[in-house]
Amino acid sequence: MRASRLEAFSDGVIAILITVMVLELRRPDAATWTALGRDAFVLLAYLLSFVYLGIYWNNHHHMFRLVSRVSGGVLWANLHLLFWLSLVPFVTDWLSEEHFATVPTAVYGILLLLAALAFSILQAALVRVQGPSSRLAAAMGRDLKGRLSLVLYAAGIALTFVDPRFGLALYVVVAILWVLPDRRVERELARGRGEAVDASESKQV
Repeated sequence: MRASRLEAFSDGVIAILITVMVLELRRPDAATWTALGRDAFVLLAYLLSFVYLGIYWNNHHHMFRLVSRVSGGVLWANLHLLFWLSLVPFVTDWLSEEHFATVPTAVYGILLLLAALAFSILQAALVRVQGPSSRLAAAMGRDLKGRLSLVLYAAGIALTFVDPRFGLALYVVVAILWVLPDRRVERELARGRGEAVDASESKQV
């Protein structure tokens, strides 16, 4: 199977998940700012989940720019990631309806942790298929940011039982860490373009 087909399928699933979250938004019950304010929890939960789905879409796309082939294991690893992401609308709705109560906030963090673990598994499966000397392996390196994210998620889940706001704060911190495209991939892509240019110029000479 070509990597482009897997990427297109994943894009479609994430687009559907965002659409489902939008459809679950209800309009305010009156034409006033007060009515809109009563829906603040719903809008904040939607915003955070939208950002997270956008992060996964963005980094998934960037990672697959360095992928030339996939295996059966990669297909299942990708489905494993999509499974956890498919639960985002459900948990987001629960989180907003319960006004960021302790248990829904902790479950939201657990979902984020499991999705991050699934992404790491997918990344490892892809590196295994591409090979240890591949551009993807060079770009991923030791994945310190990924490991830090797992630690922050775990800390956020624990702190939620002290105060849900502490957990949410750490979830937001992780989102900020990942909101920009993965610089490791960007650097490897730039290096690849530079090598291609050098090779082209040497041929002309």
